[in-house]
Amino acid sequence: MQLVKTHRDTLLRPLQIVSGIVERRHTLPILANILIRKDGEKVSFLSTDIEVQITTHAKIGSGGDVAATTVAARKLLDILRALPDEEIALSLTNKRMTVQSGKSRFALQTLAAEEFPTVAQAEHYNAKVTLPQKTLKHLFNMVHFAMAQQDIRYYLNGLLLIVDGKNVIAVATDGHRLAFCQVATEQDFPKQEVIIPRKTIIELQRLLDETDEPVQLEIANNQVKLAFADIELISKLVEGKFPDYTRVVPKGYKNNFTIGRDQLLRSLQRAAIMTSDKFKGVRCIVSPGSMKISSTNADQEEAVEELEIDYGGDSVDIGFNVTYLLDVLNNLKCDSVNIALGDANSSALITVPDNSDFKYVVMPMRI
Repeated sequence: MQLVKTHRDTLLRPLQIVSGIVERRHTLPILANILIRKDGEKVSFLSTDIEVQITTHAKIGSGGDVAATTVAARKLLDILRALPDEEIALSLTNKRMTVQSGKSRFALQTLAAEEFPTVAQAEHYNAKVTLPQKTLKHLFNMVHFAMAQQDIRYYLNGLLLIVDGKNVIAVATDGHRLAFCQVATEQDFPKQEVIIPRKTIIELQRLLDETDEPVQLEIANNQVKLAFADIELISKLVEGKFPDYTRVVPKGYKNNFTIGRDQLLRSLQRAAIMTSDKFKGVRCIVSPGSMKISSTNADQEEAVEELEIDYGGDSVDIGFNVTYLLDVLNNLKCDSVNIALGDANSSALITVPDNSDFKYVVMPMRI
């Protein structure tokens, strides 16, 4: 039975959308597969790792039959990428899928569609938010780098999403730094707070486009569902209590100055050359009119950078993990940043001038 007949690129796109979450090694072998369902010309592609599920559709079906099967995602993707952009046919015979293009032919094993475990949708969603894709992508881009990776405090391995009144807020922290970003909407919502897993956020950054096309975000007690373009993504939420970010963000610092983002970024990149993989510390001495950045390593090598700044506050001698500073400066798109300091033992606050929608807090380190 022929399932699909179309050009290679037309088939490649939906496969690329769903195959991002497919794990190569899994306790359930069927999870290395994608579920392909055909109903006439409508073909749906679905993948899951039990935590996240992605579905997309394309009108590329051949004939009026109804059929469903699962096939190895990576193998099918690798085959299509290696073929020229010509017409491709997928057909199903005796539990084997045949991929044919020109004089190339591949036969792949399949597993029964009935055995494929799909994520059950929540019966009730507490909130529905509609945003342009580029707005949601911007929200995630501004904070994603501060998410923890494989932290035993599992609730840090994700992003806190808050819907409150007219604001949609994203917060991420790994315990050493915290990023906060908010966007205003036309809608008004009851307050909802959920922690979206790290893997889901990274996948959404890949899938969301820089367009004004809408994305509908639905929040349930244990699940979040996003629908945009012809994609539907369902993800389980991380259970647990996220730290109170409002207590982490410093207030009332008197020592602050504005500096060119690019100028600071390049100085820190140069200073980082002299740090080692084990110790990423840089020393910042801020005094009236100047900021001195220095780094040393175990071989007694040293880098010193001196920047002129418009500053008349106290002298502060403070150390930072240079990676945490580079992460935020690389993600910001503004011309300059504002840095507010307390003392050598207090967190620094990095913001964008004339913009209260973004805040980045970074803890000091001993140098």
